[in-house]
Order: sequence, then structure tokens, then C-alpha cells
Amino acid sequence: MKKPSRLSHVRNIGVAAHVDAGKTTLTERILFYTGASYKIGEVHDGAAHMDYMAEEQQHGITITAAVTKAPWREHLIQVVDTPGHVDFSIEVERAMRVLDGCVLVLDGVRGVEPQTETVWRQREHFKLPALFFVNKMDRPGADFRRSLDAIRARLKAEPAPITLPFPDDHSVIHLIDRSRIRFLGEQGEDVVVEPCPPDLWEHCADLRESLALAAAEADESLADLVLAGEEPDAESLRAALRKGTLAGSLFPCFGGSALRNLGVQPLLDAIVDFLPAPMDRPPSLAKRPDGRSEEIVMGGGGPLAALAFKVQLWDGRRHVFARLYRGTLKPGDSVEFLGSDGQTKQEHVARIFDVDAGKKSKLDQALAGQIVLLAGLRHATTGDTLCAPGNPLSLERIITHSPVLGLAIEPGAGTDEEKLVEVLDKVQQEDPTLVVEEDPETGQRLLRGMGELHLQIVIERLAREFGVAVRTGKPAVAVRETICATASAEALFAPPPTPDPRQPDLMARAVVKVAPTKRGQGEQIEVRPSVLPEGSALSEAQASAIEQAIQATLASGPRSGAEVLDLSVEVVEIELFGQGSTPEAIGAAVSKALRKALEGARPATMQPIMRIEVIVPEPNLGTVLGDLQSRKALIQSTSTQGEMATIAAEAGLEPLLGYTTSLRSLTQGRGQFSMELDRFDLW
Repeated sequence: MKKPSRLSHVRNIGVAAHVDAGKTTLTERILFYTGASYKIGEVHDGAAHMDYMAEEQQHGITITAAVTKAPWREHLIQVVDTPGHVDFSIEVERAMRVLDGCVLVLDGVRGVEPQTETVWRQREHFKLPALFFVNKMDRPGADFRRSLDAIRARLKAEPAPITLPFPDDHSVIHLIDRSRIRFLGEQGEDVVVEPCPPDLWEHCADLRESLALAAAEADESLADLVLAGEEPDAESLRAALRKGTLAGSLFPCFGGSALRNLGVQPLLDAIVDFLPAPMDRPPSLAKRPDGRSEEIVMGGGGPLAALAFKVQLWDGRRHVFARLYRGTLKPGDSVEFLGSDGQTKQEHVARIFDVDAGKKSKLDQALAGQIVLLAGLRHATTGDTLCAPGNPLSLERIITHSPVLGLAIEPGAGTDEEKLVEVLDKVQQEDPTLVVEEDPETGQRLLRGMGELHLQIVIERLAREFGVAVRTGKPAVAVRETICATASAEALFAPPPTPDPRQPDLMARAVVKVAPTKRGQGEQIEVRPSVLPEGSALSEAQASAIEQAIQATLASGPRSGAEVLDLSVEVVEIELFGQGSTPEAIGAAVSKALRKALEGARPATMQPIMRIEVIVPEPNLGTVLGDLQSRKALIQSTSTQGEMATIAAEAGLEPLLGYTTSLRSLTQGRGQFSMELDRFDLW
């Protein structure tokens, strides 16, 4: 595949959506129409090019973000197909971190769904320009205009409709060019463009008007023209729409059906026309070890700066996906990065690969703007910034979420303990939302993840990829602790005295006050300036010891040993002895006082609270509502659309374990269920 030599002709985009909206099906069409693939692989046949893992083919869903490339109109489109299931949202998060734009896929029947909102929030965090593709418009009940209204209402975004689908005659109306585009041939590969018939245009005139108004909002030079009722030319409209898309003030929308090969080619044109090239994005902000900030301009000259955004085991060997922001990288080069412990580490890049889903090919060098696969890095992990030696800096790290569900696991028949530990370490490096820990009460090994499907896939991979069989217990919900009252406590740390008078004083006394805060506010830690007698101050080591003691104590609460959330901690007083207590003594006194304060502040256990959406046939609505209420779910809304009813609710995670199976039974297999973590709370 010939690659463009200029960054201006590159588009790094992601395809994201709610589960089963058709992301992978759309990506397969993109590969076929651009000539990157000679045939269309279907998800339902387990033959999708992008779903190359055995578990993806077996379950019919995308589990890991896959990278591929496609040429279109002398541009190179680098596509990342992301998972839709909420259990694998880390894959979306780290893909969004390194992309320049995205295509959000909506189901034309269901519109904006819960995971659509999650993906939208991830997109907003990185301020990514986006296009919408309203898919499945051939299905009964699909409504393009209703989907536009849902974007406005639920995402608070301004949709700019560009292609209006007419599935009956396998065409779309292009509102910029006033043309009808028909998709002929066995797989929609023959595109015929003709003037839009007047009778069809009548159905589109209002959408064309809203498109022109959106463009005028983005570009003042069009405002007078549009408000005067005149028609801007197609070139001016495209320029204004690109300006608004890059600014994030509007979002071009396209309708079609990927499965029926309808409307994909105009979307490809829009990726080139409206989404940014790497240098169209604002500079990335990096921090140096001394705290100074530095702007990293994509493609600009200077030493290497690349973000490692994913670790993946490939053919049993450790590889790292990285996006280059500045400089170049060649096989054999040394790279430097700051580890999570703050220490600088140096490694050598053995080989560099170009990636196409499950295939890789060697590269002689990587340039700024590229996403590549690196071999030879044994310690670099998700979120590390790879730099030229002697020039360390850190780009914004990738946010990871704490696991909410755990399984007790032990070696199965024929699997020894050492091999299991080794393999679990490898899969944890790949997936930051996967945690292996020991239950302090039972001594069992716990595998914690984001949900039942997440853990099921990991267990399947252990057996298939590594030949490691494990036995599992019942799922156990991960909990957190909080406090319900304000309390203060003092503590004296006084170890046995030492006979040596030259030893520093190991005694210290501390007074600590704790108070509850609002849910989701996190932990607020304050050390009063007057904690010490007038004229003295804490040293840097003593202040650090206090902070570390507080963090360590909050990591294990008094009720169940779970992390303590949503509280304020105030160190009211510190008393030093002799010539000045050691940092260790001060930390021990603060920890002891904080533990006593927590015990006296009415500690309580918080459960993971899930936002859930259940879609069921309307006749089953009453039965399903009754079942949810028996699980102590709080029903927030119900709505009916055609033959299907949608229930929005929130509930604790524990009563929802195994709910998918129950829902199938209640609805004869027709019900659908999705959930995502909203917060930890009392329930």
C-alpha cells in the first residue's frame, strides 16, 4: 500500500459506539471500498478482518482495539476499531488518547444508547472532532431525524446532517451537493451520482436549511449570505463545516446501513474532508521532571516524544503500541521514560512494526504522527512517555478505572502455581483494569475486572493462549468504604526506648479529624499550617511521611479492608519530641490517629452502583419491571418505541450478577441488557 509522504494526507481515526451498533461491520466496509481488503468479512460469520482474536470470533463482539490502514483519495486513513461493551472501555479510553478524530456509530432504531454516552464523554475529555454514522437505517423503526434529535437532547451536541438515507431505493441524498448517490453492484461498490429529483428534495429541504445555519454559525463569512436566504456554494459549505468540526462546535451526520452496503463511501469522503490531520490538532502538553511544561507540536522538529498506550502479547512475546508525537524512531534506538515510581529507565527498541489487525510487517523507521508496534521493551507500560535519552518528559497519562468484580481462582488440573502467577502477570500488563490480589480474610487469589464478561474472556484466554486451566469460585463484588459522621482522634506513637542517646527520637503525637464529603468528590487532605509550635516547620521528609501515611491508611478501611472514599482528612496537630521526631515516627502517629478517627466516624460499606438499560418486547415489560424491583433496582424511566420498551434504572451490582441469563428466560431470548459503573454508594 503506497503511503502519503505528508502528514497533511494522514487521518488517524477511531470507530466507537454502543455494543452491537455496527462498528466492526462499518470498518469492514471501509477496508473493502478503499481496496485495503479484497473481501468483506462479516461479524456474524466470525470472519471479520478486525475481530482476529478467537474469543472475538466466538462471542461475535470486539474485545480489543485493532489497528488497520486504508487508502482513500490519496490520503491514508489509519483506523482503530474499538470495543462497544462497557467491560472493555479501557480499550476505548487509550485509543481515544492517541487518535485525532473519531466516527461514532449509532443504531438508527435505538439512537443514543448508554455506552454511546460513555464514549461521548471519553471523546469530550480529549476534545476529539467527530462524525456520526447513523447505521441500520434499513431496519423497521429506524428514524434518521429522531437520531439527530437524540444527539441534541442526550449529548448536547449540534448535529449537521449531510446524507439522508433512502433504503428502499438503496440511495442517499447528499445535502451539500444536492445530489442522489446510488450504491449498485453486488456489494454497493458501484457508486452512481445524479441530481436529486425534485420530489425527493422536498423531504430534505429543511435539513439542508439546518445544515446551512450550522455552517454559518461556524464561519461568520457565511452568516450574512445564509441569513439573506441565499445559497452558499458547496466548496464554501465544506470549508465552514470543516472549521466547525475541528472546533468541536458541530458534528457532521451521515445515514446508511453498513450491512446493506449503503452510505459508506460518502462517510469516507467526510473523514478526509472534515476530520483533522495530525498537525491540525492542538499541541500536546508535556511535563518535565522539574515541573516545567512543554508544548509538543505534532511533526515538529526535536527529540523523540512518543506515548506507549497499550501493551499486547503477540505470538507470546511482549509488544508495545506507541503513537509518535515528535521526532523519529528506528530499530536499535534507545528510549528513556519515567516509570510510575518516578525513576528514569532506559531500554532498546529491537524492532518496529506496521500493524494491520492481526498482522504485522517490519518498518525501517517510525515518524511523528504514526501509530506503530514496538518489540524489545520489557518494562515500558500503558501511559509511559518514550523519549530520546537525556530528554525525559511526560505526556498526559491514560485514565484507568478500578475493577468492580472479583473471582477467586486457583490452578486447575495440570497447572502449576508458578506458571499461573507468570501468566497472570502478563495479562495484567496488557490490561490495566485487571488486578490480581490476595483476599486478606481467606488467603485466596482474586482476579478482579470490570464485569462478568471481562473475567470470562480472561479465563478463556488463559486456557487458549497459555494452556493454563484455572478453577473459579463465585463472583464477588468489589466494595469501597466511607464514613457517615465527623470524628477526631489523637494517638501517641512511642516504641520501646533505645539505650543510645545519639538515636533520633522515635516518638510523635498526632491529632487527626475526618469528615464525610459528597459522593464522587474524592479524598481531601489538609495539613494545618499551625500543626507545629510557633517557629518550627515540617521538613520535606516529614510532610511526605504524613501524606504517605494517610494514603496507606485510606487504602484499607476499618470495616472490610477496602479503600476509603469521599472524605476529608485534616491533620490538626503534630507534637514532636526531643530534637525532632523522625519522619517514620510522625507517619506512624498520623496513621494510628487516622485509624482511630475512621473507626469513630460510623464507617459504612459502599457497593458499586450500576446504570442499566434493558430493552425488551413490550408484552414482557411488566414482568421485567417486577424482576428488576425484586433486585432492588431504582427504575428511572420507561419508554416504548414500536414493539420494544426501554427501561432505564440503577441498581447495586451484586443483585445483577447473572442477570443476562434471567432476562433471556423472561423474554424468550429477545431482551437486551447493558450496564456501566456509575459510582460507589450506600445501597
